[in-house]
Amino acid sequence: MTVTDRIALDPFGSDIAAESARLRALGPVVPVELPGGIPAWAPTGYDTLRTLILDPRVSKDARLHWRLWPELDRHPSWGWMANWVGVVNMLTTYGTDHTRLRRLVAPSFTHRRTEAMRPRVAALTAELLDALEAAGADGGVVDLRDALAQPLPMRMISDLLGVPEELRPEAARLIADFMDTSDPSPEFAASVHERVGSVLGALIAHRRARPGDDITTELIRVRDEDGDRLSEEELLHTLLLVVGAGFETTVNLLGNAVVALLADPRQLAAVRAGEIGWGAVVDETLRVHPSVSALPLRFAVEELTVAGVTIPAGDAIITTYAASGLDPAHYGPDAAVFDVARGAEDHLAFGVGVHRCIGAPLARLEALTALPALFSRFPALRLACPVDDLRRVPSCISHGWQEIPVRLGG
Repeated sequence: MTVTDRIALDPFGSDIAAESARLRALGPVVPVELPGGIPAWAPTGYDTLRTLILDPRVSKDARLHWRLWPELDRHPSWGWMANWVGVVNMLTTYGTDHTRLRRLVAPSFTHRRTEAMRPRVAALTAELLDALEAAGADGGVVDLRDALAQPLPMRMISDLLGVPEELRPEAARLIADFMDTSDPSPEFAASVHERVGSVLGALIAHRRARPGDDITTELIRVRDEDGDRLSEEELLHTLLLVVGAGFETTVNLLGNAVVALLADPRQLAAVRAGEIGWGAVVDETLRVHPSVSALPLRFAVEELTVAGVTIPAGDAIITTYAASGLDPAHYGPDAAVFDVARGAEDHLAFGVGVHRCIGAPLARLEALTALPALFSRFPALRLACPVDDLRRVPSCISHGWQEIPVRLGG
């Protein structure tokens, strides 16, 4: 196929697995159209995606390397993408700038610091499960996303960042709208952009006035004492990244794992019996149902040829984590099947190399605490509707459920 035959991605992310299979049938790297009509290339297999992620000739910096960067203002429907690639943080920088920004945040997510959070994660989980039990005591339906999957990572990342209680609900709404790709209107994009400044600007102002033992205070100190290491814009956008990456992705990890297990009682029984570990559940969830299905954008610094396909210099590339995890060439003919016994620890859902997610250990800690506690507390937990009736979040980026209605027992 030619670049004139671009495949339009579903902005609602209604069936990522089917869409991935359709693209894979067309070739190893396929020209696609993102919501709003943005042209890009989509790698469709594991090896191809991994090769591109690790290639130093692939950049994350739109200002430097996207040939269409100067055209953003001429396309009103591209505003949502401007919110993604127009920010300045370690998700959108290249080379030394990426290294500089990553080093400012990485110390807060070391293995030692993550382990120190274990008691807090356990205490929060127990508190939320107590509230969940009370809410479902009459045998009624409760929303597990709203009761556990959302508040656990939100409270953890808010504590780490020093987000005051009054800002937390608006921060959660901001991230949900940031991930929403179903509305390419300039008005929606402008609203999201404005709230990035107002919500996170309020966080910065709060912590400047009331310093604490948190990541925001530390970044403010770096900014105010050594502006060469961190600009005010980078401070704002780094907070946006840490909130989003530390919150929404874990919400989806927890929700996707719960739904996958409840949809397959046989596998759930094996996990409960200790025949398969919870670590395998987390890895299989990330492989088959990654929290982020495809992340925009990366750019060819120069002309690239991968898997026999030439990507021109300056063209955009999406990182297709969902497609890579479902690749039969890597995981076998049953790659699309959720199988906790598979032991697929090499998934790319957290990235790879210098761009591996620094929050991955915390996400795993939260999942490995919350999931066994949930299923131990509620052995008769079940979905309150068929899986096919559940609604996906409206996004071709975020990959999760809008609600997870369950009954706790009986």
